[in-house]
Amino acid sequence: MSVSPLNPAHPTRARVVLLSGPSGSGKSSLAERLALPVLQLDDFYKDGDDPSLPLLPDGSGTDWDSPLSWHGAEALAAIRQLVAGGRAEVPVYSIPANGRAGSRTLELDGAPAFIAEGIFAAELVAACEAEGLLGAALCLRNRPLTTAWRRFRRDVREGRKSVPYLLRRGWRLMRAERGIVARQVELGADACAGDEAAARVRAVVRQGGRVAVGA
Repeated sequence: MSVSPLNPAHPTRARVVLLSGPSGSGKSSLAERLALPVLQLDDFYKDGDDPSLPLLPDGSGTDWDSPLSWHGAEALAAIRQLVAGGRAEVPVYSIPANGRAGSRTLELDGAPAFIAEGIFAAELVAACEAEGLLGAALCLRNRPLTTAWRRFRRDVREGRKSVPYLLRRGWRLMRAERGIVARQVELGADACAGDEAAARVRAVVRQGGRVAVGA
């Protein structure tokens, strides 16, 4: 059991809970249920006309499930601001429009912890732990078929993409899900179901944002 160290060079007011997992695994609904401030990491996607966007292996379009499609450094900067000062200006991204639609101010209002959730959250585990920002790193894990059905219903309801696109992406992600979870675990996230994840987050809050990582 390791504890995210305190870094005296960076005074902190809160800790971040990095909540990762495959698309459709229930990250947003869990974050909403816990009623903590939430940094939505999907808002740090690159714009659809960014020339650095990665392509799918077959070249048929952008690989939005690759970390290369995301501004990880900007997301980490926002986490630093929230931990140290309790406030950050963060982007608002429109998935149907493939681009940023503005910005908003996220404030912690004195909360001892906040959730940063998204499919790339585990990419930030090492940096957050090294800088003493991390309260816990979790990866939601379900049966791939359950995740696929939840993802499809959500994406259709929100009009994220066309149905044929969603079906193709859903089939690809369902086949890749176990590998996605394995990678996030390798990056430092603990794989768990929703109820266990909720208990782990509540433990972070009870302990004032300072809790064992990997407990």
